Amino acid sequence: MAQVGVVAPARATHWRRNLWVCVGGSFTTIVGMTLLVPFLPIYVRELGASTDAEVLRWSGIAYGAPFLTAALTAPLWGALGDRYGRKSMLIRASLGMAVAMSLIGLAQTVWQLVALRLLVGLLGGYSSAATILVAAQAPKERSGWALGVLSSGVMAGAVVGPLLGGVLPAAIGIRQTFFFTGALIFCAFLATMFLLKGEPATRPKPASADERAELGHDQTTRGSARSVAVLLITASMLMFGTMSIEPLVTAYVIHLDGARGATVWSGLVLALGAAGSIASAPFIGKLADRVGPRRVIVSCLTAAAGCVLVQGHVASAPQLALAQLALGVSLGGLMPSVTAAIRHVTPADRVGRTLGLGVSAQYVGHVLGPVTGGFVAGAAGFRTVFVVTAVVLVLAATINVVDEHLRRRRGPTSMREVVPANLTSS
Repeated sequence: MAQVGVVAPARATHWRRNLWVCVGGSFTTIVGMTLLVPFLPIYVRELGASTDAEVLRWSGIAYGAPFLTAALTAPLWGALGDRYGRKSMLIRASLGMAVAMSLIGLAQTVWQLVALRLLVGLLGGYSSAATILVAAQAPKERSGWALGVLSSGVMAGAVVGPLLGGVLPAAIGIRQTFFFTGALIFCAFLATMFLLKGEPATRPKPASADERAELGHDQTTRGSARSVAVLLITASMLMFGTMSIEPLVTAYVIHLDGARGATVWSGLVLALGAAGSIASAPFIGKLADRVGPRRVIVSCLTAAAGCVLVQGHVASAPQLALAQLALGVSLGGLMPSVTAAIRHVTPADRVGRTLGLGVSAQYVGHVLGPVTGGFVAGAAGFRTVFVVTAVVLVLAATINVVDEHLRRRRGPTSMREVVPANLTSS
């Protein structure tokens, strides 16, 4: 039965090429976003911060600034993408980031640095816009795989960025590093402008009162809204679980094996986690296409909770590294699966707005995770952080199980129009 009230968008014949353009652009922009992490305190001191306390305070503010503006503006950019086309959002983000990153190299005070970092978050968001475009254009039966490939590109950029940030300032200077980054992102802008094929936004066709009554439209809408809310909460809880641990890795390694070699082992631990996620994301996304995103979400959240509990009971840094690798594998396909599930229960004309809310939900977890992890570690010890994180992940799995149970109780008739066959079978 055709979906009533929504005109199906034209088939995105260029979705594969668009996917690879988005992967390259997301990789490049994430490299630019994370490049400054290794030398940010040095640049802050160069801009006028004198004491160690000032350097730490301003470094934290400058690092977190773009996440604040990105969280506030992501739903707006998503809604504008629905209305004016998603390619325009990618062009805006890549050009805006190219300009803003170059301007950071001209900053003269820490206030200017923070303001420009806020501008990066306001004008940027390429990877978020790319996620929305890929989710909207890829065939629903391939959306999990496509989003997994895109996620791998994003995570690869998060690994390569700090590595380049440790090399380029010494080779060409700090300010020149920002100019180089701006030029690199400008290349992503050119690729997006000339290689990416956009699709026009579609307008929904309103359903009549008789059609809504016949198909149980109101019930479907309520159920879809609840499912979307559950998935948004899941995205926030997932990011909370990830970020509550990562900032504490170095301190935890010192707690396990002492200070000697702690930075090497902490870097290895984080790198292995990222490598596990990069490797697993496309495969888990493909699995979600076959068995349904909800099954994958629940299974991966449960596996991740188990890995987190293991991390809290390891006796050495090598054991922690192995547990982090397993955790990375479990987490790799989770966010693509969540995004795919949101796509399946969201009408085509609201995809950008809804996924924009998903980005904001992730940033909420990004902020709350480190704060909660640091507070719990200081008050009750490292191992308690892992227990709390595992509980959060289990709760996320539980609310998805409950929502899936309620969806099944409504029966397949009301959901057939908004959920593909492979999801309803899950």
